[in-house]
Amino acid sequence: MRLTRYFLPVLKETPSEAQIASHRLMLRAGMIKQAAAGIYSWLPLGFKVLRKVENIVHEEQARAGHIPIQMPVLQSADLWRESGRYDDYGEEMLRMKDRHGRDMLYTPTAEELVTDIFRAHVGSYKDLPLTLYQIQWKFRDEIRPRFGVMRGREFYMKDGYNFDLDYESAIHAYNRHMVSYLRTYERMGLQAIPMRADSGPIGGDDTHEFLVLAETGESEVFYDSAITTLEFGEREVDFDDRDACAAIVKEWTTPYARTDETHDETLFAQVPQERQRRSRGIEVGQIFYFGTKYSEPMGATVQGPDGKPVPVHMGSHGIGVSRLLGAIIEASHDDKGIIWPEGVTPFHCGIVNLKQGDEEADAASEAIYSSLKALGLDPLYDDRDERAGGKFATMDLIGLPWRITVGPRGLKNGVVELTSRRTGESEEMPPEQAVERIAQIYAPHFSSGSGVEPMANRSFHTWL
Repeated sequence: MRLTRYFLPVLKETPSEAQIASHRLMLRAGMIKQAAAGIYSWLPLGFKVLRKVENIVHEEQARAGHIPIQMPVLQSADLWRESGRYDDYGEEMLRMKDRHGRDMLYTPTAEELVTDIFRAHVGSYKDLPLTLYQIQWKFRDEIRPRFGVMRGREFYMKDGYNFDLDYESAIHAYNRHMVSYLRTYERMGLQAIPMRADSGPIGGDDTHEFLVLAETGESEVFYDSAITTLEFGEREVDFDDRDACAAIVKEWTTPYARTDETHDETLFAQVPQERQRRSRGIEVGQIFYFGTKYSEPMGATVQGPDGKPVPVHMGSHGIGVSRLLGAIIEASHDDKGIIWPEGVTPFHCGIVNLKQGDEEADAASEAIYSSLKALGLDPLYDDRDERAGGKFATMDLIGLPWRITVGPRGLKNGVVELTSRRTGESEEMPPEQAVERIAQIYAPHFSSGSGVEPMANRSFHTWL
């Protein structure tokens, strides 16, 4: 993309309403614009990252064998009355009536709706296990929405729901989701720690939140620092192997890690003192097992092996897709702006032409731009007739991981400058070598790994 043809409304001043880094930087980088309290328009740069995050979630859900669907944002209140949960959300739930006077609600979560789909179409244990998920806009009418996308009223969320015949199968679904989430967050450059949490109005006895450590986190957390040394890495997982999934879950849940709602000082005291940590965390996802909480009152049963009806065991599993952008920025920024991890960057590389209009600089910049695109990469070429300082400031603000700087002085020596946004280190090299280096950096992100098609070759949103 050429910056002269892109819509990137960056701000020099920080809006007064922005209280935390992610909110300030998303506004300044032209990623979002507030439409109402806690409700935002997603501008091109923000929308591009949102889709990158969403695609990673889709890819990892597909890897785990989960099936995407799309449910409506408006639901009938009758389903929620049937489950007995209509009043649990209080004023956070946005209620309305349609023109016929029927009670409706704007989806805060979809356990009832997906249970209704299941009971209408699944009747035998032979159709299990089944996990359905969607990525959809949700609404919760927060009394004091703040911190930008971190605590908005409208948010984009992946919510998945498993249906299983018995407890053991449902716990495998729970474990499968935890493994899938560990992969998902690492691909985004995040360390999200699974912590024993409170189930709240969703219900159920087994639940873990995934939290990213950050000073601006809304939750107080207590953990054994040993958990921060764990990495999922490139290990291969058979998601149908119950023992393999359970072993990974045990690895990540054995070290003490709890939110303040479930914190146990007696257990925490058993952690060696030098590894005891108290911090704050940003919730970016949660998984639940709640058994037959919804299936029994809503009649979601299947014919068991003995021919008798059996209420299915269920769980739900959420990832805050829009919230993740804020969490990534909170975990990865400096005083100049955002620092995107390679897995979610809106553009793979920035190209800065220091002297727009200079024949040699223009030609070299165009050649680098064309070469990167030919390799399936997505560069952002700053071809504006602006001062170099302004171009550098824009690139630092929007946080692209790598920048290639092209100028007449360097070209006289046959070199351009490749700069890492994260370290600030620069290296001079021939233009073709800079292109090759960028291609090598992103090769792991394009690799099919464990059967997922290369990201460079396909997308759930190919029109971006």
